[in-house]
Amino acid sequence: MSVIAFKKICGVLTVNKPVEMTSRQAVTEVEWHTRRLAREHGQKIRRATVKVGHAGTLDPLATGVLVVCVGKATQLVPWIQELPKTYRAEFTLGMRSNSDDIMGEVETVDNPPQPSRSEIEAALSRYQGTIEQVPPQFSAVHVDGKRAYALARRGEEVKLDARPVEIYDIEILDYNWPELTLNVVCGSGTYIRAIARDLGNDLGCGALMHGLARTAVGPFTLEDAIEIPHIKEQNWLPDLQPARVAVKHLPTYECSPSEEDWLINGRIIEAVGTGAWREGDIEIPVANSDGRLVCIATKKQKTGEQLQLKPRLVFKPTLYADSLEKTTPLPESQSSL
Repeated sequence: MSVIAFKKICGVLTVNKPVEMTSRQAVTEVEWHTRRLAREHGQKIRRATVKVGHAGTLDPLATGVLVVCVGKATQLVPWIQELPKTYRAEFTLGMRSNSDDIMGEVETVDNPPQPSRSEIEAALSRYQGTIEQVPPQFSAVHVDGKRAYALARRGEEVKLDARPVEIYDIEILDYNWPELTLNVVCGSGTYIRAIARDLGNDLGCGALMHGLARTAVGPFTLEDAIEIPHIKEQNWLPDLQPARVAVKHLPTYECSPSEEDWLINGRIIEAVGTGAWREGDIEIPVANSDGRLVCIATKKQKTGEQLQLKPRLVFKPTLYADSLEKTTPLPESQSSL
């Protein structure tokens, strides 16, 4: 492997984050072991040489899919964050806490009503589509320039405004008082423990979240996720998926070889046969005939009907993760979400 290979690694890694580990700690593991692999191949790379970032925080209590981007793929995080998230959420009814989960100060509700399954289903029907949700007090939301959880830990009263979130689907997987397990498919910014809090209030019995597993982020699933010990002990580079998978849910312009050369060198092309782009799209993924992501281009309307594409983020070929054969297609049930 050449020296330049490690410096220009680019791809997406699906990691199964264990409980009690922070998302940042998981990213640090990938960073450190990238340098370890480089040393094993006789290379020495600085920490800042290979960028690593994740596309959506999981609380320490939560487990499951953490999408980790390596190299230039970190610039695709905003598109991954658009994807629907699927969670398996475990609630305990008859309890409340100041953090809306088991990690806070827990209070047992005296003589709580024990709702039936049908009553819970009726209450859950109000958690579909776009809803207004107040984030938990112990959250990373900014209040006057400070994190809400920092204020809450100091005992200060935290008043947060409701914000719109998208819940595409919510259903009961299991219910045996006081334990309730739900499957939730939602958009970015949704707090599952806030659903526990609000559902408990609606039912009059109180509720908190005691377990959470993210089972999918769009096409990135728990079945395909690698474990942290695997990252520590083995060469995980073959597990990298190509950058294209991060934007595969979007209409893509397929460029010719000559157009690819122009785009890689930062030059504007005139788009031919633009396809079914979404109205209002400003930036468009561009891939070559092999399916490799060439760039993210900005749409520019030329005089008349001719459309031009100007490259903004260019992805040059890399040793790893440039084949779409390893990627998982976006499930039909989520492609329209």
